[in-house]
Amino acid sequence: MLGGCSSTIDHIPTAIGGLPEGVPARPAEPPPYPAVHDMPPPRSSTPLTEAEKKLLKDDLIANRNRAIQQGTEATSTVSTEATGSAGRP
Repeated sequence: MLGGCSSTIDHIPTAIGGLPEGVPARPAEPPPYPAVHDMPPPRSSTPLTEAEKKLLKDDLIANRNRAIQQGTEATSTVSTEATGSAGRP
């Protein structure tokens, strides 16, 4: 019922609730509905295999562990240098 009134809303003056000045006009034809059942084109690249996923995961874990190890070595070096010179008379 309200859908039938939507075409007349365009003609109501702005003072009583119509569209403001400068609003673009409606297109003469409504746009077509999107093609819902169309399938996208096939991918240009293939997904990773399970072996490639495992290799990448192991590589990320190794890099994380290496970064953690370097962070603890840097912290221990700084703390040894700071306390080493202060402990000498």
